[in-house]
Amino acid sequence: MAYRKRYGGNYKKYFEKYKENKTLSLKELEQIQLERLKTFVANSKQNSDFYRTKFSDIGTITSLKDVKKLPILKKEDLRKNINTIYTINKEKANISKTGGTTGKSLTVRFTKDNTQERFAMLDVFRSSFGYKLGKKTAWFSGKSILTQNDIKKNRFWKTDYYYKVRYYSTFHINKKSIPFYITNLIKFKPKFLVGFPSNMYEIAKFGINNNIDFPSNTIKAIFPTAETITPDSKKAIEQFFKTKMYNQYASSEGAPFIFECKQGKLHFELQSGIFEVLDENDNETNEGRLIVTPFATEGTPLIRYDIGDNIELLDGTCTCGNNNPLVKTILGRSDDFIYSKETGKINLGNISNTLKDTEGIVKFQVVQNILDEITILLIVDNKDYTEKTEKIFLKNWRDRVGYKLQIKLKYVNTIPVEKSGKYRMVKNNIKHLLND
Repeated sequence: MAYRKRYGGNYKKYFEKYKENKTLSLKELEQIQLERLKTFVANSKQNSDFYRTKFSDIGTITSLKDVKKLPILKKEDLRKNINTIYTINKEKANISKTGGTTGKSLTVRFTKDNTQERFAMLDVFRSSFGYKLGKKTAWFSGKSILTQNDIKKNRFWKTDYYYKVRYYSTFHINKKSIPFYITNLIKFKPKFLVGFPSNMYEIAKFGINNNIDFPSNTIKAIFPTAETITPDSKKAIEQFFKTKMYNQYASSEGAPFIFECKQGKLHFELQSGIFEVLDENDNETNEGRLIVTPFATEGTPLIRYDIGDNIELLDGTCTCGNNNPLVKTILGRSDDFIYSKETGKINLGNISNTLKDTEGIVKFQVVQNILDEITILLIVDNKDYTEKTEKIFLKNWRDRVGYKLQIKLKYVNTIPVEKSGKYRMVKNNIKHLLND
């Protein structure tokens, strides 16, 4: 069913379109941007109660600069007004549930056509490095896929034989289990790795430290998702798996894409949306907050959305043939984690996903001061938060940390920000106790 939603309908049409458009000039790309922006804003005003009111005094869009006439949409505004922002009912939508690294639960509705367009655009990027659906792929994602019988048998994966995708559990990667992951990866011989880089990094470090020789010319490319790649993690992953990693940026809410080319440069994909980089006073800058207007979010329109990430721009052009503007660094995503003796490191992507299928949790922060215990600070909306929600939330945590780690829930009215003004979902104060 998920494959049909992603690869049915107009997927092939979009794939061919974006494949043909890979070498458009900057002027041509900006013209596409403008036409899509006009249509996107007009349709949002017509179909969304929120934007109909919000944009009542906004005139017609005639240039890309006119986007600055529109108000910025904060994450909290999106969360509070989500039901009036929707343009389609949930029966007609593809649903994306996201905790997000700010700790606020959101349910985003995508039209089926927008879902197919986004996957086509993503696959055009990956196809530059040889990827195609149906080629052997090892996938590390935040889904709970194992049974107790699987764990007892040291079988930490499930396989989709039709599409040749093997899904590896990211909840059970630790020093005891990693040898089984590596042995199976070598036996499976995937052409591509996709998923959380922090998990690939753990496997790569173990392999390097234990002098394990991963077979050469097996994996053609690695595509990380959901997390920031650090220089150390990139170096180790590429060294162990003997291939290159190519970065991409998006979000579960539907942020427009940033793709890495064969030259190792990050490019905005202007056909996917409008990108603005602003300072704290909302002025344009080369390094600052990323404000996005993604075109393929017609079911839950995001217009000038402050996504909570920071980026740094890069001047100049690239020799790869892609004329989209350049990005120097994606700064916004943390590689923080909490640690369980039973399951190992639990990365930020898995932590944020503990909010899935819950209601009434406004914000949370997990703090680890000792190895055997975590404290979770919770701000809840008592209208929606119930004992059932608490049970779901705790089960989501148990799926990730196991049953030996003590979990303390502490209900609070506020969660303090850091001295820098940033909110941290994860505060790990025991890193010095762990062997790297």
